[in-house]
Amino acid sequence: MWYELGLTIFGQKIAYTELVGQVLALAVVFLAQRRSLLTWPVQLVSVALLFTVYLSAHLGGLATRQVVVGLIAVYGWYAWVRRRDPVFGVVVRAGSWRERAVVAGVFVAGTAAFALVLDFLNASWAPWPDAAIFVGTVLAFSLQGLGLVEFWLVWLVVDFVGVPLQIQSGLYFSALVYVVFAGLVIHGFIDWNRTARRLTQAAKSPL
Repeated sequence: MWYELGLTIFGQKIAYTELVGQVLALAVVFLAQRRSLLTWPVQLVSVALLFTVYLSAHLGGLATRQVVVGLIAVYGWYAWVRRRDPVFGVVVRAGSWRERAVVAGVFVAGTAAFALVLDFLNASWAPWPDAAIFVGTVLAFSLQGLGLVEFWLVWLVVDFVGVPLQIQSGLYFSALVYVVFAGLVIHGFIDWNRTARRLTQAAKSPL
């Protein structure tokens, strides 16, 4: 099939769809760190390509994730356009402890529920990590659309689970991309935290 066309690097076959899709996914993290509106259209192209990759690898959770992320990307694009500050760009903030507790609860419950669904449908050979990546990604992009700094921390969890899963699936380039993701995510978390503090101070300062 066309989506299986690719090249061989160090003896490993890498489909062009995987290569381009993951490079664009890296670009999304880079753009998100800078709070650029290009984050979302680039994300839409990436998920379209990676959908075919994960579907062919029999990873139903990761394939479904691309569809959901595509829908969230449309919302995120719209939300960022509406919440853009003329001076600071997209407005971001740190979540409250209550919001963080809710995110953690949703992640755990969502992973358990979706893993059972994947297992019942025989849609994935690794339903639990597949489900964790799916739920974590949905949460991360949802929080990103809302401008919450904690979305970077959710991404770190996704990276931690994703690297061994990609390797076991034979998607070595994707595994390497996940490792690079982790470095970009840490940098993005620091940058967004700094911006959130600056926005908070600006809101508290007298006119």
